[in-house]
Amino acid sequence: MNIALLGYGTVGRGVDDIIRNCVPDVCVTRILELPDRLTDPRMTSDYDQIVADPNVELVVECMGGIEPAHTCIARALAAGKHVVTSNKAVVAAHFAEFAELAAKNDVAFLIEAAVAGGIPWIASIEKVRRIDDVHMFWGIMNGTTNYIIDSMRREGLDFDVALGRAQEMGYAERDPSADIDGIDVANKTILSACVAFDVDCVRDLPVSGIRTLSKSDLSQFASRGMVIKLFGRGMCKDGKYAVSVEPMAVTQYSLEAAVPSNFNLVSLEGFTVGRLKFYGQGAGSLPTGNAIVQDVIDAMHGRKQVYDFSRGLTYDPTLLMGDYVFRTNSMPVAADAWAPNMWLVRNYTSEQARALYERVLQKDPTAFMTGLQKEAS
Repeated sequence: MNIALLGYGTVGRGVDDIIRNCVPDVCVTRILELPDRLTDPRMTSDYDQIVADPNVELVVECMGGIEPAHTCIARALAAGKHVVTSNKAVVAAHFAEFAELAAKNDVAFLIEAAVAGGIPWIASIEKVRRIDDVHMFWGIMNGTTNYIIDSMRREGLDFDVALGRAQEMGYAERDPSADIDGIDVANKTILSACVAFDVDCVRDLPVSGIRTLSKSDLSQFASRGMVIKLFGRGMCKDGKYAVSVEPMAVTQYSLEAAVPSNFNLVSLEGFTVGRLKFYGQGAGSLPTGNAIVQDVIDAMHGRKQVYDFSRGLTYDPTLLMGDYVFRTNSMPVAADAWAPNMWLVRNYTSEQARALYERVLQKDPTAFMTGLQKEAS
């Protein structure tokens, strides 16, 4: 199979290396790059050449961002070419459109690498769904934030120092907002919900990150036997579903608490299979490249995953209800004292907690909020 790569950064180079060294039946014949970066005879800056090339059967999109990725994917699908992508942002924004185009043109649209890097998360959800309904998923989906939290916790680093180290190691971008504000996890949560629940998931979900997490916050929770992690979550029950992204304080004995460095751990529950957990590298050139190449091989062997968003689920935020701790010097509602400058509110939905957090931040921009795992509350 002849394929084209759109983008030749960290992930694109990883895909090229894996295919060249491990997959003799696949050949990268075209690479889309910027005009001033055409360093390989396979490279072109003219996407029309790739779309019009009848020998290119599959396009791998790993440019990132919304545009021109959206246009490139849509044009490739419309031209009857399979598409594999690691771009969670563009799929989260246009999943239903891409699924419809793939079905209409009888080609594959595969997204394994868009969530949890090298972990076979999407494929595992799809396999479970052949028998089961998935009624819940949750977990650590962003290696950058996990690295920051783990460094703060184990080495006693301040947030800014841990973030700077993550940037030096290539885990975080110069502008880390997508990671530390939960946007990256939100996109991955949307994709997970789409596949797990057969729904065109809402984009306006409650999202909170770790930008204001402090070393003293981690110490206070550690004194109570808890560790803070950034979670993406989804639940489906009785024709309804809900999703959220927020820090969660988990018991120190949980598997999630032990996840080190930039690793991910994602979990799901099905009715007959029970609880499953998937651990591994959530990003990086070779782990993400591996996931992409797995999809390329599947497409080469005729796999065309059908995404069906016609289940008709209703979005119901009351499915995700719990207790929350706020660290602030200005609490605008009645709450129980939990620790110095920390307040506990009970039986809030994720949406209600996020709305309250926004009120708190207006008066105290350094405030932090986390949910409590039920057994930790």
